[in-house]
Amino acid sequence: MPLVEETSLLEDSSVTLPMVVIGNGPSGICLSYMLSGYRPYLSPEAIHPNAILHSKLEEARHLSIVDQDLEYLSEGLEGRSSNPVAVLFDTLLHPGADFGHDDPSVLHWKLEQHHHIPHVVLGHGPPGGAWHNMEGSMLTISFGNWMELPGLKFKDWASSKRRNLKGDRVVPEEVARYYKHYVKVMGLQKNFRENTHITSVSRLYRDHDDDGGQDGGISAQQLQIDRSKFIRRNWEVRGYQRVADGSQVPFCLFAENVALATGTLDSPAHLEVEGEDFPFVFHSMPEFGAAVSRGKLRGRVDPVLIVGSGLTAADAVLCAYNNNIPVIHVFRRRVTDPSLIFKQLPKKLYPEYHQVYHMMCTQSCSADSSLLPDYTSFPEHHVLSFKPDMKCILQSVSGLKKMFKLSAAVVLIGSHPNLSFLKEQGCYLGHNSSQPITCKGNPVEIDAYTYECVKEAHLFALGPLVGDNFVRFLKGGALGVTHCLAARQKKKQHLFVERGGGDGIA
Repeated sequence: MPLVEETSLLEDSSVTLPMVVIGNGPSGICLSYMLSGYRPYLSPEAIHPNAILHSKLEEARHLSIVDQDLEYLSEGLEGRSSNPVAVLFDTLLHPGADFGHDDPSVLHWKLEQHHHIPHVVLGHGPPGGAWHNMEGSMLTISFGNWMELPGLKFKDWASSKRRNLKGDRVVPEEVARYYKHYVKVMGLQKNFRENTHITSVSRLYRDHDDDGGQDGGISAQQLQIDRSKFIRRNWEVRGYQRVADGSQVPFCLFAENVALATGTLDSPAHLEVEGEDFPFVFHSMPEFGAAVSRGKLRGRVDPVLIVGSGLTAADAVLCAYNNNIPVIHVFRRRVTDPSLIFKQLPKKLYPEYHQVYHMMCTQSCSADSSLLPDYTSFPEHHVLSFKPDMKCILQSVSGLKKMFKLSAAVVLIGSHPNLSFLKEQGCYLGHNSSQPITCKGNPVEIDAYTYECVKEAHLFALGPLVGDNFVRFLKGGALGVTHCLAARQKKKQHLFVERGGGDGIA
């Protein structure tokens, strides 16, 4: 079934949703859960290990966390996210997680239908987002219980498939199935639309005196004459839905608020060097994994070049190494760089990644540029160019150049979100408006407690777009957004009562 007939909405501009969520990964799923009326309360028997936080929670035990002062609750908390509400929600859901404890959540959830905020969640594929496209053989960084969403324990869901999940890591395929099942078992399916592609998200202007009529096209000249006469009332979300026969059905939605939950895996980052578009150069782990699975690289005497020093690059190294494919591993940083992700992972919990890090440190290139049989690292090097004959030129920090023949190359240096549907590709929303949005370097600038974009009212961002790359922390975005919308809804109702209930406040 089509998402919505375009003409029906274009002809009736009064059809306006309170919220449209773009992205159906864990961020979008968790937001839908809370917008559907699920509210977290402090459990009667719960005692949080942080005595100060527990004392604050006791002060308003009768209120859901959504209705409390998030800034007050977050004050003084520390964690692995720069967003205070993310740290707060994580410590409520997983107390003591950073100390290796697997303590139960101090929250219990209630479905309160009167808090339901109508919304729709739009995604490219099934609920779970990019988790459905990740390489299936690699283990997740986080433990299974850190991947879970509120109200459904990952262990309970997986108990019939795996024996002992305590402290265990899982493969992405299991996580993807869990998210898809979560949407179904929580009754959220009616809010989700799959196979959708967004083409534009823009603001509409209406005359102050227009109370529900057609949205007119208001020219820039008119706005310059008298801006005070017009208000930016709604968002217009346009796109298309691909249906079973492969055709594209256009749609247009109007929304009071839009939440960006797209993640940042849409567009792999490029080196921007000569020859990078040759077919032997891959830019994602699934591409490389597929080539290995098809046997294309087995038995090759020439090595695979892997570029990057993050965990995805490490996954590629492991994939090649375990399939007896020789590796040249190139990265810009020193092996002693304290910001390398390997230095943040306990050896006992992540032995395979520390195996890669050990090779990075101990199997580096020699002065005569000779390669080791299975793996050779090139710290403080970068790629200058790729050649049509499947050769690449590397350059060291000192300027020394080296050329190698390859069987393939994999560039894994991060990724960017696809925000092409926003003006300026969404760059204007970042801390640095002259640069593309990235998870680490230039996230969307938001209010710390509402997740509303600082530079665009009624537009929210959560998850990797605001720097929360781990599922543990992106759930805080759902709390912040729901808290903001609930507070505004109460304010509207208060004004409506004050004015006698007949003044058309909406």
